[in-house]
Amino acid sequence: EVAGRLGISMQTVIDTLSDAFGQRQISTIYGQANQYRVVLEAKPEYQNDPTSLSKLYVPASGVQAVAQPTSLTSASPTVIPTVSGAAMVPLSAIGRYQHTTAPLVVAHQEQFPAVTISFNLAPGAALSDAVSTVSQAEHEIGMPTSVTGSYSGDAAEFGKSLAGEPWLILAAAVTIYIVLGVLYESFIHPLTILSTLPSAGVGALLALMLYKQDLSVVALIGIVLLMGIVKKNAIMMIDFALEAERKQGLSPRDSIVQASLLRFRPIMMTTLAALFGAIPLAFESGTGSELRNPLGITIIGGLLLSQLLTLYTTPVVYLAMERVKRRLSRPAPLQTEFDLPDAPEPSQHVPAE
Repeated sequence: EVAGRLGISMQTVIDTLSDAFGQRQISTIYGQANQYRVVLEAKPEYQNDPTSLSKLYVPASGVQAVAQPTSLTSASPTVIPTVSGAAMVPLSAIGRYQHTTAPLVVAHQEQFPAVTISFNLAPGAALSDAVSTVSQAEHEIGMPTSVTGSYSGDAAEFGKSLAGEPWLILAAAVTIYIVLGVLYESFIHPLTILSTLPSAGVGALLALMLYKQDLSVVALIGIVLLMGIVKKNAIMMIDFALEAERKQGLSPRDSIVQASLLRFRPIMMTTLAALFGAIPLAFESGTGSELRNPLGITIIGGLLLSQLLTLYTTPVVYLAMERVKRRLSRPAPLQTEFDLPDAPEPSQHVPAE
């Protein structure tokens, strides 16, 4: 504002500072064998002294030069005349300096100045707790609406995964239901197979709590993998039971009992194979193990709990769904609003003798 009243442009100020401190090349001296560059700059003793700004002058078109300079202070003149009649104003008249702490680099995000605040998790602390604590502190500070904040790095990925994970699990469950419904030609028994999924999720969460692991993105991937691994127990039993009902004519109770006995060994073999395959992921300690440990712990916990429960719950759910299926397929009795009168008995004529 002061520079505008004095007729000093910003480019003039920039040129003056560049001439004094920017090591500007103004000429080149050519010798017989060499050439020398002429660089304009202030003396070193002035470059380290902020008071040297009062000794730098810029031309001002909005100020009339006078023979005797006037001064706002007793130390330095405010305006001095030149041979051409133009007025020269010191930089201290249009600006001021102060000692303060400032960042060396001002970062920008989406063309706005931005500051990055980093934090590390304490031992045993969860990322979700840290994010909620930071959000609460941001709310308590009472920042103006012009200042906004967002997460980046692991915190941002964690928020995105939590936002989309319910839809991902729902899409996986719907896909499994549709595929199994087409395979078994039934709307009921796919629900029997899907009933094994909650036990796997509970087992994965309990295992993460036991080993003090966070519910990270990798752990959520492990839960999605469990949806495809755990349902094979129910598929083995339900597929055999339905086949026994259709071909052998067994009752639902006899068919599911026979399926549980005959498919027990394949179920245990496949579960143990997946369990032993996840042990190296859960207990390794090499480079990058902190990324793979939650995946292995999630798979092991989900397999153990689901294996213990599904061998007992799947037959019970199967029989319950069979009862529901029979009730839905039973034809409803025909009801009438009034009863028709009974037909009269035919009369018999006895011939007269």
